[in-house]
Amino acid sequence: MLPDDTVIYAVGDVHGYADILDTMHARIRADAEKRDAKRRVLVHLGDYVDRGPDSKGVLERLTRDWPGFERADLMGNHEALMIDFIDDTREPDLWFRNGGLETMESYGVARNLSPAEQRAGLTAALGEAGLAQLRALKSHHRVGGYFFAHAGVRPGVPLDAQSPLDLMWIRDAFLAEEFDPGAVVVHGHTIFKEPQDFRHRIGVDLGVYRHFRLAAAVLHGGDREFLIVEGVVRQARS
Repeated sequence: MLPDDTVIYAVGDVHGYADILDTMHARIRADAEKRDAKRRVLVHLGDYVDRGPDSKGVLERLTRDWPGFERADLMGNHEALMIDFIDDTREPDLWFRNGGLETMESYGVARNLSPAEQRAGLTAALGEAGLAQLRALKSHHRVGGYFFAHAGVRPGVPLDAQSPLDLMWIRDAFLAEEFDPGAVVVHGHTIFKEPQDFRHRIGVDLGVYRHFRLAAAVLHGGDREFLIVEGVVRQARS
């Protein structure tokens, strides 16, 4: 599936848990040091924002250098909703119901403002660099026999003809049947208790905002393994 000198790490949905992502990144670096792989690839599968406490921190971590690694940061449906809000191309209710308010709070934008005021505040807080980072996120990535997309692919459509909307949003049509996509699809978006490892797809969304567990697929040669880290969530005493 991959040359023996290539290892890929594909990280599932982070949803604002920057501290858990820090632990995963440390695990990935440590794992890579133990492997005889000249080519190292790190793929983040999208949904960096919303629901968790530090979406800003997660996006900032994606700007850090990774010496010795190739990088691909994909766009999830939550980043797409965030961009739609910034561009004022969609009513904000869907984003707000799915964690957008928590994302704005991480940027210092209050909940009790009007949508127009929130939009202006978020745009200013992101700045040109932050906006450029969001717009530069990729819809997909491919290495060897693996195809990386946030949500999955539509059966019967060639990989090079997939709709960006399907790559970010598809669920039931992709998960309902086993088919031959033309590559093994590595995805997040749909929550499972444990990583999904099938002939045609690998799913690594463990629901970090529900269970505080983050997974990454490790693809090395013909092998598939998984790294899983668990966060410690402390609640304030009353």
